[in-house]
Amino acid sequence: MSAQTIGVVGLGYVGLPLAVAVAEAGDSVVALDTVRKIAAIHRGDSYIEDISSERLLAARIDATTRYAKLAKADAVIICVPTPLTRNREPDLGPLLSAARGMRDVLQAGQLVVLESPTFPGTTRDHLVPILEESGLKVGLDFNAAFSPERVDPGRTDHTLRSTPPKRISQQLSWRLP
Repeated sequence: MSAQTIGVVGLGYVGLPLAVAVAEAGDSVVALDTVRKIAAIHRGDSYIEDISSERLLAARIDATTRYAKLAKADAVIICVPTPLTRNREPDLGPLLSAARGMRDVLQAGQLVVLESPTFPGTTRDHLVPILEESGLKVGLDFNAAFSPERVDPGRTDHTLRSTPPKRISQQLSWRLP
C-alpha cells in the first residue's frame, strides 16, 4: 500500500498525537491549527504531555494555518475542541468553523472524519450539510465518518497504538445515506 496524505485539523491532545502517529507510520501529514501551535510545531516544542519534543521534531509534519493545503489530502480528520457551554452542551463553533474551512477545499474522493467529542448525529446533521455546500455529495463524491476519540491524556495503558486496527477500520468504514 502506498503512502497517503492525511490531514489533521486541530492539534490538541487528540490531534497532535494522531498526526505524529500517522507521520511515524510513513504517511504524509498536513496539520492545521492556530499560528501559536503551528509555530511551536515548527520549533519542535511539544505542548502535549504524551508527545515528546524529540518525537515531534522527528515526525516531519507539514504544519499550517491554511485550509488550502488540505486539498491534497486523501483523508482529513477533524479533532477540534467542543467545549461545553454554560448550559453544559457542546459548543459546535470550532467544529462548524472547521467544516466551513473544509467545504472550501473539499475534493472528490476525500474522506472526512469527525473525531471531536460531540453528541450523536453531529456528523450527519451539522458536518455533512456544510461540506455538501461545496457541490459534492456524501457517499457519491466524498465520504464522511465519525470516530470516537481514542486518546485519554496521560494514560499509558491505552494509547493510539493499542487500539486494534480492525476496530479503527470498522469505525471509519460506514457511509452516510
